[in-house]
Amino acid sequence: MRGRRLARELRRLRERQGLTLQDVADRLGWSRATVSRLETGQTRPRDVAELLDLYGVTSPERDALLTLSREARQMGWWTAYVDVFSGSYVGLEDESSEIRTWDAQLVHGLLQTEEYARAVITSGRFLPSQADVDRRIHARQQRQALLERSDAPHLHVVLDEAAVRRPIGGESVMRDQLVSLVNAADLENITIQVMPLARGAHAGLDGRFTILSFPDPADPDIAYVEGTMGDVYIESAEAITQHRNRFERITDEALSPEESVRLIAEAAKE
Repeated sequence: MRGRRLARELRRLRERQGLTLQDVADRLGWSRATVSRLETGQTRPRDVAELLDLYGVTSPERDALLTLSREARQMGWWTAYVDVFSGSYVGLEDESSEIRTWDAQLVHGLLQTEEYARAVITSGRFLPSQADVDRRIHARQQRQALLERSDAPHLHVVLDEAAVRRPIGGESVMRDQLVSLVNAADLENITIQVMPLARGAHAGLDGRFTILSFPDPADPDIAYVEGTMGDVYIESAEAITQHRNRFERITDEALSPEESVRLIAEAAKE
């Protein structure tokens, strides 16, 4: 997020000066591709300093942007799991203030119990050893610590009733998972809803997605769609609005949080 914010500011400063990417490249003796990379978050403090000199930026704005540049290069906890996490989703999730997510197949990763996660990881991925499975479990547990922070984001999960009824890992594992969901719903920063099977056709039939929002109003929302052939990050204002509207329709068609918890608790008893 820091790199994204810095890139946006550098682009704004260039445009304020009426300069094109090629203009900046010519004046600094850089390639156009180098300037373009800086405006997509791939920055180094000394390069940022040269840009700020060219744009005539003075302190305190200059100091704030240089600090942002240094912070953007700091490594998050997830970088220790580059073999587990692909893309930048976990880093974005870690800095979010609100997570809205719809899934018709599985309990969201932030709410999965260890044994449920183990069953999902074992059946869904062809991993070479038990050690690889254990490493992914540990990484997921590290990720779940996000919800226990003092500045934890609000998590709003809507899952299909099929995800509640499907006995992932067997009846005992699934029962524990459902009880865990009931307990999680008691937390102030977690809202859980269920889309009932009886609803028939509904707004979520096109597939799962997540919308991430951030504390700084200057940081626009991101919609994330995970797929077996790669992940998609959606940032255009029009597409984000469509995903927000779609999520609102899904929540309207789903059971209320209170009704959803009752359904989950009953499923656990069954």
